[in-house]
Amino acid sequence: MARKFNTTGVCIPEQNYMVDISRRLDTIVVDYIEEGKYFTINRARQYGKTTTLYLLEQRLQKQYLVIRISFEAADEMFVSLYALAAGLVRKINRVLKSQKVEQSILEKWNQPVSEQFPFDDLGERITGLCQDCDRKIILMIDEVDKSSDNQVFLSFLGLLRSKYLEQVQKNDNTFQSVILAGVYDIKNLRLKLHPGEESKYNSPWNIAVDFTVDMDFGQEEIAAMLREYETDYHTGMNIVEISRMIYEYTSGYPYLVSRICQLVDERLAGTPEYPQRQDAWTRQGIIAAELLLRRQPDTLFDDMIKKLADYPKLKKMVHDILFCGYTYSFEVDNYLISLAATLGFIKDNNGIVAIRNRIFETKLYDLFLSEMIMDDALDKAASAGRNQYIVDGMLQMNLVMEKFYQHFTEIYGDSDEKFIEKQGRKIFLLYLKPIINGTGNYYVEAQTRDAGRTDIIVDYHGRQYIIELKIWHGNEYNKRGESQLFRYLDSYGASMGYLLSFNFNKNKTTGIHEIICNGKRIFEVVV
Repeated sequence: MARKFNTTGVCIPEQNYMVDISRRLDTIVVDYIEEGKYFTINRARQYGKTTTLYLLEQRLQKQYLVIRISFEAADEMFVSLYALAAGLVRKINRVLKSQKVEQSILEKWNQPVSEQFPFDDLGERITGLCQDCDRKIILMIDEVDKSSDNQVFLSFLGLLRSKYLEQVQKNDNTFQSVILAGVYDIKNLRLKLHPGEESKYNSPWNIAVDFTVDMDFGQEEIAAMLREYETDYHTGMNIVEISRMIYEYTSGYPYLVSRICQLVDERLAGTPEYPQRQDAWTRQGIIAAELLLRRQPDTLFDDMIKKLADYPKLKKMVHDILFCGYTYSFEVDNYLISLAATLGFIKDNNGIVAIRNRIFETKLYDLFLSEMIMDDALDKAASAGRNQYIVDGMLQMNLVMEKFYQHFTEIYGDSDEKFIEKQGRKIFLLYLKPIINGTGNYYVEAQTRDAGRTDIIVDYHGRQYIIELKIWHGNEYNKRGESQLFRYLDSYGASMGYLLSFNFNKNKTTGIHEIICNGKRIFEVVV
């Protein structure tokens, strides 16, 4: 059976194209398992946690007895201490039987659970199991945070903690290592609670060490996966360029990496636009796959959008980062920042809050723009004249800039300075989006975005358009902006760029100009 890219459930190396994570597994085994550590793998949704546990289990089975279970769809286990103890006995029994554990050990494990002292009984059962087995035991629990704000679950963590501490003091025999996997860090259960609920800090999981293994996919790792695909299909793709593009879009977020590859392979290849596989595994194919990914319903995006709706202050912070160039310190003790980082859509960028990757960032731009699109006169003006901007399938960016100048002057010419300074980026993107919608793509270059400047890259039918937005602070400042854009054109290998300046001088001169330097041209619009 031919291997496929997989974005649901566990990835199996024999069945799926996947990044080789063997070095990560080596680190986990040496630094955590062999050292007898208890820890939590808490990462955002669809980050490869379940696959990591599966592959880790395969790696450890020769040396250890591995018990891997999940709390997925296990709500009935958390109604009481007895229900959880009895449920764990049943779940673990199934694993022990599959591992061919001796019948005498199984019979001892499966004795009826004490209804009066269920957790004391469970603790003794664990001790007996660890004493009777000829191998040390590793306990892995996936989806552990499904009921992590439940007091019964806290009691279970307390049992694991108590037995761990007793074992350290040579007074008990328990699991060699315990690995709990989930989105939320159960050391700090307040993150699991809904808005308005009382926060909890009393997790007994303070025995766990921090899990610091990087689970992002690097560009070289993506390239290695594509080489395996190329061995099978011989598309002739430029692996270096394609892996770089995928990494630039995803920043190595595992699900997004696999999903883009899956869309190219299964949704684009064979279509009229990309008749053969080699047609799809191109720069334009990756752009099309990213656009398709953002436009499809996706639980990952749904969860992100829901959290922004639940937390208006978080939503405002993200909006101000994107459209106003504001910066916020990445303070892990700030509840909203910690929550957003836990859910995976922001990151710590040298102490500053940043959106996790380009796909999330563009998705958020789309969200904010859609919320004001219905009543915006500028958007309607752009939509009404869309056909004139596309000639023979190519975007006429000069005309887009000219018409923006005209419509902006008509609609916003009398607006106050502070409104335009805060809303300028949003206004231009709102104008641009309906013009390129359906065919083109855009993203904001995060490294050049600040309170006074933004670079927008538009991809349309294989051609890139570089547009710099800036706030006018005098002629000298503007000259520096032009120089920056010329250098930026060099880095992109482009000969033409666009500069949109918002000028608030009382005696300002607005209009459209063209600047030529060393064979490169800048089409400048000043409003």
